[in-house]
Amino acid sequence: MGKLVAISDLHVRYEENRHIVERLRPDQDDDWLLVAGDVGELSTDIEWALTLLSSRFAKVVWVPGNHELWTPPDDPLKLKGERRYRHLVEMCRGLGVVTPEDPYPVFHGTGGPVVIVPLFLLYDYTFRPRGTFSKRQALDVAEEAGVVCTDEFLLKPEPYAGAEAWCRARLALTEARLTAELPEGLPTVLVNHFPIVREPTRVLRYPEFALWCGTEATADWPRRFNAASVVYGHLHIPRLIWHDGVPHQEVSLGYPREWQQRQQSPGRLVQIMPSEAVAER
Repeated sequence: MGKLVAISDLHVRYEENRHIVERLRPDQDDDWLLVAGDVGELSTDIEWALTLLSSRFAKVVWVPGNHELWTPPDDPLKLKGERRYRHLVEMCRGLGVVTPEDPYPVFHGTGGPVVIVPLFLLYDYTFRPRGTFSKRQALDVAEEAGVVCTDEFLLKPEPYAGAEAWCRARLALTEARLTAELPEGLPTVLVNHFPIVREPTRVLRYPEFALWCGTEATADWPRRFNAASVVYGHLHIPRLIWHDGVPHQEVSLGYPREWQQRQQSPGRLVQIMPSEAVAER
């Protein structure tokens, strides 16, 4: 029986990362792969990577990161915001890749059955620095610290007024789906690019960056929606933490300058099911 494995933040515009993706293969023909966002920025790079991975793994599940949602000036795809996201969803569907807009698949391999829940939630600037009480105050503190996310320039949230408005819409839509569609009694694996809870951001070198890392609105979702595991990326700090009795796995590859400093071989697929987290606890 197959395993459920995960990776994120492939950033294939870097040649070194592209070579790593070319080497990614399942241990068994029926392994499933979770890709937790930031495959790349250019639509052509995203399609290249997901085409390759979907040809090798029995099923690939993708969620968007912030980089996929950028509209870079050198991308032939000029769509912005919701229209860009919907274009990527249709591209994935053409490849047989599961997206946050599709029915939640059930993994029946080793460690299953578990419901795989791909999420697209964004962030709403509620992971604020201590002592700030508004988005504006928090952004001012971050700017004074020299921390400004590139999203502020390249992520165009049209037709929404801003990322937080898009986030609120995604939260409402997703919460309604989870309440109505999750099969009763089965555990879930929640897959999101951004952390579901704030705890993983506590170790950021620049804590002000947490503003662009999630939303407080999902703090109770792992317990509320029966999560056996939470999978995320974005922070480029691959590790396992336990929060409120649930394992949270950061599965990012990251930029070459980051993974070249780690002792572990880059591009290791993190096994989610059967859970390595239980053995490590």
